Amino acid sequence: MRVAAIAWCVAVPGLQVYLFRRTYPDLMKNHMEGPTAFPVLLAEWVKQKFCRINYTENFIQFWNGAKIFLCHCQYEKDVYKYQGAEMHVLLIDELTHFSDTQYRFLRGRVRLGGLKLPPDLQWQFPRIVCGANPGGVGHNWVKMTWVDAAAPLAIHRAAKKEGGMLRQYIPAKLDDNPTLKENDPEYGDRLEGLGNPELVRAMKEGDWDIVSGGMFDDLWRRDRHCIKPFRIPASWYVDCTFDWGSSKPFAVLWWAESDGTQAPNGKHYPAGTLFLIHEWYGWNGRPNEGLKLTAKEIARGLIEKEIEWGLADVHPGQADSSIFDVENGTSYADDMAAEGVWWLPADKSPGSRRQGWGQIRKYLKAALQPRLEEPGLFVFDHCTQWIRTVPVLPRSERDTDDVDTHAEDHAGDATRYRILAPRGGYDADIVVGGTRRPFQPV
Repeated sequence: MRVAAIAWCVAVPGLQVYLFRRTYPDLMKNHMEGPTAFPVLLAEWVKQKFCRINYTENFIQFWNGAKIFLCHCQYEKDVYKYQGAEMHVLLIDELTHFSDTQYRFLRGRVRLGGLKLPPDLQWQFPRIVCGANPGGVGHNWVKMTWVDAAAPLAIHRAAKKEGGMLRQYIPAKLDDNPTLKENDPEYGDRLEGLGNPELVRAMKEGDWDIVSGGMFDDLWRRDRHCIKPFRIPASWYVDCTFDWGSSKPFAVLWWAESDGTQAPNGKHYPAGTLFLIHEWYGWNGRPNEGLKLTAKEIARGLIEKEIEWGLADVHPGQADSSIFDVENGTSYADDMAAEGVWWLPADKSPGSRRQGWGQIRKYLKAALQPRLEEPGLFVFDHCTQWIRTVPVLPRSERDTDDVDTHAEDHAGDATRYRILAPRGGYDADIVVGGTRRPFQPV
């Protein structure tokens, strides 16, 4: 970032570059101290008066009027110090230390204004470059915005509500830093000494599917648990589960359970193995914010999706028991039944949360075995919201056998309902036309 900032300032007279760290001490230690800090990189130019470093107001000014501003944003409200700024280039070091709200505000200050660009650089500005490690307060939103949004290195244009800029995620591993390996070949050993294998994997391999100390970070492996979709054999049991949400997201998950017969991908999975084959995640595109749909709207949308996907013989599954609460003579479950969608109350008996998370861990672990002997859990790779939210669920600080209920746990809860459900115990199907008929326990 420092070298890029200097190069761009040299190339574009009047360029305004803003470089951020979350706190002032980190800003100084990382960018103004050490053998590759700004004062060292620019020492010769400062001596020849090609540029000057203002240590009082924390900026670097070049002979052509370009500037690098050294900034920090420790508190949420600190972003308003930059409300009037015109940022031609925004650089954020350790983005996961920042909140989504802070980033969005700073991104809104990125614009060219009256800056004239050289013809060969017209397409390169304005621009934003961020660096980040997995973990931190911003792990989930950074992962969603870049890591999960497209394939690594692919360039895509974000939606207007996401800023409308071209966006790219560039993975970086320890092995990609030849200077560090040459100057400090034992650094990798010190990372191993962190003592937490999941944190070590995150730091060395750039693995964003973990949060150190999370419920599943020691078991989840995207390359093993995520698989390409295949046609579900007619003999397999298919149902769906539902976690209610309005201001928070709802989650509808469709499941297929193997009966031991060969799958179309040529593999044999033990009977009872679960496959997440489809999802409908009711969010507005921002983490943990819902669509505020009514129960009837969700029911109609659910049936439309099953018709669109060509799903048949889908059995009603378990749903958040809160939808059965009666208020003014009716319930959300009644509203959905009126549209042809029936549910069973999920197990919310004492200890069921712990048991559910424990069973998910058991199934994830079974799926890692070279030779599958016990039922496992696999996820079709188009179920992106499950992949975004469930593997990174953090443990509760008060009860390490439970997840933090303030986390985005909706798809996780719907998974928990399914894994605790009786297998194949209900006679109910989707009939032609997309309506559901009442079911009776077998």
